[in-house]
Amino acid sequence: MNILIVDDDKQLREKLRKVLEGQHYQVETAADGEEALDKIWADTYDLVVLDIMMPQVDGLAVLQELRAGNIKVPVLMLTARGDIDDRIKGLDLGADDYLAKPFSLAELLARMRALLRRGGEHTPLLSAGEITLDTVRRIVSKHGEFVELTAKEFSILEFLLYNKGRAVSRFNLAEHVWGDNFDPFSMSNFIDVHMKNLRRKIKTGDTSLIRTIRGVGFIIDSE
Repeated sequence: MNILIVDDDKQLREKLRKVLEGQHYQVETAADGEEALDKIWADTYDLVVLDIMMPQVDGLAVLQELRAGNIKVPVLMLTARGDIDDRIKGLDLGADDYLAKPFSLAELLARMRALLRRGGEHTPLLSAGEITLDTVRRIVSKHGEFVELTAKEFSILEFLLYNKGRAVSRFNLAEHVWGDNFDPFSMSNFIDVHMKNLRRKIKTGDTSLIRTIRGVGFIIDSE
């Protein structure tokens, strides 16, 4: 898999390159939008990780030019945390997903795997069994009917679906949902409480969509 990382932060680019190469991806980088476009026109990529905030040619301009040129490579946008307008604009221009900075490497890898599985099909939907999660509208449905989740329950389900078929450790799950605010000593039972409530809400018959792997964490199995 050939991945292009586009970000004007040299330290972040090199960190991501090292991590992704350790995951056996082939990685190239670009420091700005102009360099990114030159590389995309000259080569074929399976995924582009594209920062929005860059000088001169920003990520949204790059994305717009790609889609205008009928280049359908999956694009994961990196946005500033809380910058909702940029996320919406990026999705409207044809981005496949977004990730707010700062982010955990586990979450980045999960979102990348989800996009690579889709093979470039532009859809905001994640699903398993009778459960469907819309990452844009932030809606969960079961058998086509709306399921009301708290923000934390939604984040847990979303992260497990991004990692469908892969075990997610309690630490990585906590890092995704609570970020730097998570204290493993005083908040360890928070995961169990939210997980219990989430399982109850999305349960179908006697079947639990989320399976516990003792000593490891949780998994939603691939169909």
